Amino acid sequence: MNIIGLDALHFAVDDIAGCTQYLLDYGLIDAGGGRFEAIDGTAIVIADENDPTLPAPPNAGCRLRRTVMGVAARADLDAIAAELGRDREVRALPDGSIESVDDEGFVIAFQLSVRRPFEKAGEIANAPGSPFLRRVNQLGVNAHSPQIRPRSLSHVVYFVADPVKAEAFYVQRLGFRCTDRFTGVGPFLQPQGTQDHHTHFFIGAPAFMKGCEHFTFHFAGPSEVMQNGARFVEKGYQPFWGPGRHQMGSNWFWYFNSPFGCHMEMDADMDLHDASWQPREMAVGAEASQAFLLGYRQKWAPGPDTQENGAYA
Repeated sequence: MNIIGLDALHFAVDDIAGCTQYLLDYGLIDAGGGRFEAIDGTAIVIADENDPTLPAPPNAGCRLRRTVMGVAARADLDAIAAELGRDREVRALPDGSIESVDDEGFVIAFQLSVRRPFEKAGEIANAPGSPFLRRVNQLGVNAHSPQIRPRSLSHVVYFVADPVKAEAFYVQRLGFRCTDRFTGVGPFLQPQGTQDHHTHFFIGAPAFMKGCEHFTFHFAGPSEVMQNGARFVEKGYQPFWGPGRHQMGSNWFWYFNSPFGCHMEMDADMDLHDASWQPREMAVGAEASQAFLLGYRQKWAPGPDTQENGAYA
């Protein structure tokens, strides 16, 4: 089953205007109809929480109503429908996608992927000795650049009641593989159609907490995460964790509180793995969770009073 990754996440919200502004300030493009897209067409879709067409959540407090995954070909949709149809309902939707429910009660849908190919260079560091350098006179950062755009929907993290059962469903029924694992917490999972370290991560939690912990989009590199995140803070959005860099997946991160009942992350530079990768396992903790963690502060410039005000401390 050539599942490429996440195409869209659908949320039920109680403030359409506020959520719209949040997603625009994050950098997504308003494609109409409650759909907000990254450069490649992957998206967040919002609808009023009272919309009767929304599927039920896995738990009363969860605003995530549907996780849509893209596949490479119609044959993949047929294979998924046949596999899941052995023990649960699979609904054919008018747009040609199919929809079902996983073993934890999350609504999952599959469609021919909407991802649009594009070519746009990522960040390159001028490191002595490296064969890959920016061109001469090409600047590494532009403090006055226009709105930074996320490139692609990266991953989603679920709180699940039974991470072992949840993992078995995605691995045995949908062809995912575990790339890494936090002992006693849950796995990072990768579908067959991508080399991204993960598109799903499961965290074991009490049943009443079942839902979405966070989701994120890929940006061009750490400078975009830092610059876009700083602008986000300056617009009044509340940071939750970061900026920093994870160990599992190596991705740079910055998490923010969001109006979607979960956190929303900005990430960049995730590891790529193929089937030869041997999964690691670590005990969860601060050291395993990030390689380093930074703190945001307001912009500053050196001057004659910097020693006194502690800026060099």
